[in-house]
Amino acid sequence: MNPLPGWRAAFRIARRDAVRAKGRSALVVAMIALPVLGVTAADLTYRSALPTKAKELTAELGAADARFSATSMGPVKLQQMPDGVIWGTPQGAPDPTPEEQERPVDVPAAFPEGSRYLTERTAPASVTTRHGITDTEITELSVSDPMLRGRIELTEGAYPRADDEIAATEDFIEASGLSVGDRVTVRGPDQTYTLTGAVELPADLRADSLYALPGSVIDPWQKTADRDKNVLPPQASDPRWLVQSPTGAGVTWQDVLAANDRGVVVVSRRVALDPPPDSEIPMAAMMGDPYNATNKALTAAALTVAAMALLEIVLLAGPAFAVGARRSRRQLGLVGSCGGTRGQVRAVVLAGGAVLGAVGAVVGVGAGFGLTALFRPMIEDYAGSRFGELTVRPWEILGIAVLGLVTGVLAALAPAIVAGRQSVLESLTGRRGTRRGSRVLPVIGVTALGVGVAVAVYGGVNGSTNLVAGGSVLAELGVLGCIPVIVGLLGRLGRRLPLTPRIALRDAARNRGRTAPAVAAVMAAVAGSIAIATYTSSGAAEQAYDYTPNMTPGTAALMASDDRDNADLPRSRAAVEENLPVSGGRADIGRVWAGSDCSVYYEEENGCGTLELVKPTGKGHSCPLKGKGAKELALRISADEHKRLMNSPACMDENYTMVAFGTDEHKIVIGGADVLDSYVKLEDPAAAKAIAEGTPVLLNPAYAKGGEVTLKATHIYNARDKKNRALHPGKARTTTDRLKVYVAPDRYAATPGIRMVMPEKTAERLGLHVKEYGSFFTLNREPTDAENQSVQAALDQAGNRAYLMTSEERSRTDDDTILLILALFAGVVTLGAAAITTGLSKADAEADLTTLSAVGAPPGVRRSLSGFQCLVVALTGVLLGTVAGLVPAVALRLTDLRAALADMREDPMQSAYTPIVMPWETIGLLAVVVPVLAGLLAAGLTSSRLTLARRAG
Repeated sequence: MNPLPGWRAAFRIARRDAVRAKGRSALVVAMIALPVLGVTAADLTYRSALPTKAKELTAELGAADARFSATSMGPVKLQQMPDGVIWGTPQGAPDPTPEEQERPVDVPAAFPEGSRYLTERTAPASVTTRHGITDTEITELSVSDPMLRGRIELTEGAYPRADDEIAATEDFIEASGLSVGDRVTVRGPDQTYTLTGAVELPADLRADSLYALPGSVIDPWQKTADRDKNVLPPQASDPRWLVQSPTGAGVTWQDVLAANDRGVVVVSRRVALDPPPDSEIPMAAMMGDPYNATNKALTAAALTVAAMALLEIVLLAGPAFAVGARRSRRQLGLVGSCGGTRGQVRAVVLAGGAVLGAVGAVVGVGAGFGLTALFRPMIEDYAGSRFGELTVRPWEILGIAVLGLVTGVLAALAPAIVAGRQSVLESLTGRRGTRRGSRVLPVIGVTALGVGVAVAVYGGVNGSTNLVAGGSVLAELGVLGCIPVIVGLLGRLGRRLPLTPRIALRDAARNRGRTAPAVAAVMAAVAGSIAIATYTSSGAAEQAYDYTPNMTPGTAALMASDDRDNADLPRSRAAVEENLPVSGGRADIGRVWAGSDCSVYYEEENGCGTLELVKPTGKGHSCPLKGKGAKELALRISADEHKRLMNSPACMDENYTMVAFGTDEHKIVIGGADVLDSYVKLEDPAAAKAIAEGTPVLLNPAYAKGGEVTLKATHIYNARDKKNRALHPGKARTTTDRLKVYVAPDRYAATPGIRMVMPEKTAERLGLHVKEYGSFFTLNREPTDAENQSVQAALDQAGNRAYLMTSEERSRTDDDTILLILALFAGVVTLGAAAITTGLSKADAEADLTTLSAVGAPPGVRRSLSGFQCLVVALTGVLLGTVAGLVPAVALRLTDLRAALADMREDPMQSAYTPIVMPWETIGLLAVVVPVLAGLLAAGLTSSRLTLARRAG
């Protein structure tokens, strides 16, 4: 028997039913099309932005065939791999002698005969801007040559054509405030150029550099430096040559081997794209074949995401097909009464899924192409590189479309099975029958939940991410199995509630087949978002803890750049105060040293004095995590105990200590109460009083014993230090002084760059030398690029005798953006699932609403009922998803903790801090804002107007 005619009729019925119920059909098509759209857009974006070998070569070579460059080894025979990245001398060959390394390499002699070439050199430089001065990189390269198309493109103006012209990247122009036609001066040689055009590097849109013609910057700069010894010479790179072969066939592997014999390394487009066999590569025998599991990991992640997306669609679209099948039960009953089998009834419902799945797939793929093309410039700017061309993999797009079709069929599978089981009499009379909820499913769900949590935690403790993933999935499936019972229990919660929330809860409990999948869909989306958000927040907290600031946040420091007596600090201080957002007064500091100044007399061994703040030994002074017994202690303590020890004053600067402000290792600065207030942030009248009376303020209590510190000074005077040598004749002497100090609380031991603040009169009383060195400033915000450039220019005008240090913010990540995207994704799914369930319940319970109207319920009941139905689904799904999402997040953090403890026990000074931080903002947004918003939207979009209904029967 040929089954085709039966399926043909089923598809005809499904198509007509989809056209008849346009609203429900559009809803299902949208649910299928949206994920297909997202996956299509993601695939197109990923493939187009993927840095393929061809794109990388274009970014490096432009339209050239190869790049030739010499090495520091001189004209000796080399070997290289086809990519030109790895090279070296042949195995067993002797190292080149210094004489050989100094001999020049004739690189152009290695080019294929008749080749055309361009030279390229770069040099860092300080240049003027509209705001002041900034540092950048200047590249000498004929950027107008067609050989560079694809690597550098003109976006505004014209390419430089003369020696006094220069081009800049768009990022440089934006940061500097310049525009095409302005003048740019290279500081040092004071060479001025006209900015003729703006260029971009398609592979690096954030590049910040300048481009000039070969020989127009570096050579004149070098000549100026040769004439004027006050001008520093350019730190130019070795030249490189971009080569284009005359035949158009590219640079072959034989050409590369010939160049290697001359001591030249080659990056050839032809060789890199089509490498020779290993038998022809002399260096291949020395290289291994490392195993890379990245592709497998990416494939596993992609399959996991695809499976979760498929589950989301099935859970969301399934109730729609169930309601559709219920509303078409009379039609399905007629099919059965005309001799249709249960299989043919199921075929009608499945055909509906196939029809709507196919439409959704086509719509989603088309919309994915359209939106990717529309938002392409925005995506490229965010990624920092141009696509070049939109890369389409037909089989991948076809697979995505088939996924949408299969999803529609799977979503209709369960309703098809239910429809096939109904008797013809029930279908024709409209009776639903009664089915008791499964008693086995909740037991299985609770068991799976408990086993999944145990497996995930066990995997986390033992460092197995596979067990973590498996246990998390099992735990989530266990929660899914418990959802029908949880939804059923909701009906009992409404006994004491007003009318509409009571009806909403009872309707959700009565129609579990409609409510449970929507709750499950919300739970699945929220669980994934909460898991990633929790892990991301925890990782961000760990990075923030490990970050060591270079200065106290919100401060700037101006320090003298030389030790001459005429260092003009007042003018430099005025430059800072006029150009940076300084709040309050400044705090001046000085340097302190013993004997001859080591910053001046450092050439001879033992040619200058030393100053040491002696650290006592014993408990509270010696760090137990360093030295003898440290590893044994690390094996016994927990991560929290290790954190407490690492943050103690005794261990604070044992692992890393920043030396700045001219203090050397002792980290003592000369200053007063204003230093404590502006930089140390120690607002204690007792400390200010102590330092005013000549008592030093110690910031690290581990160096004090009995309220005193030991200061050891070696007074060595260099023979070239004639002035001080005359005042201190005789042999070098060592002094040890006990000083009474004010001991600051433990938390101030982490003050960057300072261990003790000493009054000037105390240092002079001890026979130490003091000199004004700089100032601290408090900033009310982070300086802008324009302010940084203007202050550098002002310091240059002030004599360039001082340099500026600002507090570096912790490197910013995309964590906040990721959390926002996750919250928005989960919020959209929650709103969609709640809206779908509300719409289906409204369509499915029209008779109940008509009865309410008939017994005198006011019109507003319809609105409030829809709102509460939406709120029930959203809130239940979000709460369950939050609990389910914590399982993988906590388990993965346990895996990280295990690795951190292993590293700490190998090196006790390594941090083992692995916090678990809840993303309360994300949870609050999902648990409060989204459900309330869903309820309000449902109530606001529901019509309260009564409609006349024909009497049933």
